[in-house]
Amino acid sequence: MTTWIVTTEAEVSAAIEMAVGETVGVIVGDAQIGGVDRAVRIETGGAPAEAMVPAVLEAVQAKPGDAILVVNNAAGRVLAGALSAAKNAPVLRGLRELGDAAAVLGRYGGITHEHVEFDDVVVGLVSSGEAVELSVEAETVSGSAYDITVTSEDIGVGAQANLPAATRIVGVGRGFMNEEDLELARDLAKAIGGEVGCTRPLVEGHGWMDRDSYLGVSGYTVAPEVYIPVGISGQIHHTAGIDESETIVVINNDETATIFDFADYAIVGNLYEVLPKMVEALKK
Repeated sequence: MTTWIVTTEAEVSAAIEMAVGETVGVIVGDAQIGGVDRAVRIETGGAPAEAMVPAVLEAVQAKPGDAILVVNNAAGRVLAGALSAAKNAPVLRGLRELGDAAAVLGRYGGITHEHVEFDDVVVGLVSSGEAVELSVEAETVSGSAYDITVTSEDIGVGAQANLPAATRIVGVGRGFMNEEDLELARDLAKAIGGEVGCTRPLVEGHGWMDRDSYLGVSGYTVAPEVYIPVGISGQIHHTAGIDESETIVVINNDETATIFDFADYAIVGNLYEVLPKMVEALKK
C-alpha cells in the first residue's frame, strides 16, 4: 500500500501520522515537506494551485488499495474533488484512522465510528498540523495546467491561526453578545499561549471570524492538550471536531448545556465575569 500526500503547504504532520506503507508527497508549489519516503514537486509558475489539477492527476499514480490524503485547505478541497472524480475514488468523510486497506470514519457528527475496508483507491481530506523537520529533496515534474486568470483577490487582514497544530485553543460561541467582546477570549488565549477558534454561527451567521477559525464537522477537527469552550452550547456539529481534546474546560452560564457532557472541568458563570478573572489570575 502507498499513501499519497497531496499538499500546497509545509504543515503535513497530521497526514504523515495517518499514513500507512510507502509515503509519497506530491507538492503543488514551493513548500518544503519532510516525513515522506519520496516527494515530487509540481511548479505552478505563479498560477493558482487549483489550475494544476491536470498535473496533479498525472503525478498521483495511485494503484488499487492506495490512499490519497489531501491537506484540507481551500486549494486542497478542489484537488481532492478532482482526484476523486478522475480516479473514480470515494471520499472517506470524517477520516479518523487509516490502516492497510482499511479506515476508521467518524459518523453522526463523531458520536460513533465506522470501520470500513477498501480494495481500490480512496481519497481523504486531513488537517494540516505542523511542518515536519528534515525536508525531503523533491523531484520536479512537469505537467499541464488549466488556463486560469485571477481577476481579483479577497484577502483577510488578520493573522491566520494554525488550529490543527495548536496545543491550546479557546473556542467562542454565541454566548458572546458583540464582536468586540471576542477580545476577552483573545486575551485568555494569549495568556495561555493558545489560539482562538469558533463555532459555525460566528463565521456564517455573524461574520465575526474567518472561515479558517471554524471548529466542527465542516471545519477543523482538533485534538489540543487544552480546549476551553466559552459560551458554546455543545451542538453535535461542533463537538465532533473537539471531542478528542485531552482536557476540556467548559465556561457557560447554562448548567444544562450539552457541552458540559464533554467537560473535564466546568465553570458555571457569566463569561463576562469569568474570563477577566481567569486572565488576571494567569498573569500572577
